[in-house]
Amino acid sequence: MRLYTHPACLDHRPGPGNPEAPARLQAVVDAISTQWPEERWNHPRAATRAEVMRVHRADLVALVLDSRFQDAHDTLHIDAETVLSPGSADAALHAAGAGIEAVDAVMAGPARRAFCAVRPPGHHATAAQAMGFCLFNNIAVAAEHAIEVHGLARVAIVDFDVHHGNGSEAIFASDARVLYLSTHQSPLFPGTGAAGDVGIGNVLNRPLAPQTGSGAFRGMWSGDLLPALNAFRPQLVLVSAGFDGHRRDPLADLQLDADDFAWLTRELAAVADRHAEGRLVSMLEGGYDLQALRECVLVHVDVLLHA
Repeated sequence: MRLYTHPACLDHRPGPGNPEAPARLQAVVDAISTQWPEERWNHPRAATRAEVMRVHRADLVALVLDSRFQDAHDTLHIDAETVLSPGSADAALHAAGAGIEAVDAVMAGPARRAFCAVRPPGHHATAAQAMGFCLFNNIAVAAEHAIEVHGLARVAIVDFDVHHGNGSEAIFASDARVLYLSTHQSPLFPGTGAAGDVGIGNVLNRPLAPQTGSGAFRGMWSGDLLPALNAFRPQLVLVSAGFDGHRRDPLADLQLDADDFAWLTRELAAVADRHAEGRLVSMLEGGYDLQALRECVLVHVDVLLHA
């Protein structure tokens, strides 16, 4: 098991009142460090511009990396909730770099699992647009790295964030080497992820109504998505691990708890063991109630450590 984070990820500061605050990452890192003081944190390198441009257009990369600021407190609003600050470029590059290093680690062994505690999150960022708190699409960068550098032909992206990963879907909707599977609340931001959106047959969206609880959530995965994932026989499982489906999260209305995320993590680890020599890389996405986020991350990482 490899754990990744970087101090630079705390320096992305979207401003007062923005839910995607540095305190989210600090809560996650502190909780893991307290629970498993013997586990070593790895500090990844920054992704290169060329690595990010495998999935993003040059104009978006230039916006994130080359914007200039008047002082340490200056910000640039891409939209109402997606903000650049002086530390954002370094944070975004290290978040993407964590996914790259984690993929390299599980491909080389002996580590089979990795968890990347990074921010800003990534799954809403499309090839051309930063949005929904996301600057670069970290999980997409990791998937493309696995394909281009390690030559994998079947990479699965499993997204259980409460919001649909529109960016991840859009980037890979016509790439048969990637299977994208998502459960997400609907209606909810960003308003995408209809069940009828299937890409070239490599996209499985399963919208969940507000107030959906454990039974329907687990039933959707066990009866539908997990069989499809097994049939794909992934050589690598990548997880967009958003914990904002928890019943206490302020930005959504699902009724899940930490046990649901532990259950799904065990199921995903079993798929990785069956088809991918155990290789699974998880990257933090959403989760905005700090206590719920701590609880969910701890059970998620516990399964990755011991399953």
